[in-house]
Amino acid sequence: MPQELVYRRVLLKVSGEALMGDRDYGQDPAIVMRIAAEIKAVHSLGVEVAVVIGGGNIFRGVAGAAAGMERATADYMGMLATIMNSLALQGALERVGIPTRVQSAIAMQAICEPYIRRRAMRHMEKGRVVIFAAGTGNPFFTTDTAAALRASEMGCNALLKATKVDGVYDADPKKVANAKRYERLSYLDVLSQDLQVMDASAISLARENRIPILVFSIHEEGGFADVVQGKGRYTIITEDEVIK
Repeated sequence: MPQELVYRRVLLKVSGEALMGDRDYGQDPAIVMRIAAEIKAVHSLGVEVAVVIGGGNIFRGVAGAAAGMERATADYMGMLATIMNSLALQGALERVGIPTRVQSAIAMQAICEPYIRRRAMRHMEKGRVVIFAAGTGNPFFTTDTAAALRASEMGCNALLKATKVDGVYDADPKKVANAKRYERLSYLDVLSQDLQVMDASAISLARENRIPILVFSIHEEGGFADVVQGKGRYTIITEDEVIK
């Protein structure tokens, strides 16, 4: 294992919106292939990689509920959207030569494996990328919480949150010119300041299991590989107290 690696086994959380590119809906095949290339670069370093993808580019449960749909039904529809995104990324990864398995929290044997923790760990040990689909399999939980849960179950060294910006800011840097960027934060900082990195249950679960969260830009070429080697621009969220 190369000594420059800071993290040996990681879970990458990608939002569904990240797959849209400049589109208003669905997936941009070029973006999906670029994310696959980023994962391949990390896989080639010898890192074991798991992935959780959101479904907001196709259907968002909260939005469906706000429009009058029963929340549980809307959330299940959102889970199905994550399966579609997971299959798309699986296809892209296998086109670039990376063996990949999709495991769904909702049984769907015709197209992917059911989620089985020990089987998933074995896949990763054999050098396969595992994509966890359908969130936790339960309504009222986000894919952020699913990412924290799977990272905990897999014994991951870090949870990497891929976003549109290069870290955590105190305001939207695309709207606020002098938004402050944080290099380090504690879990309590994120919760107390309501920084909207991930939902509170995801942050709490990562904190309980001592899994650092690293927030970086998926649009920065080579950014994923840099982060697992402790380089590049990112915000790290850990238990350590951060001096303001």
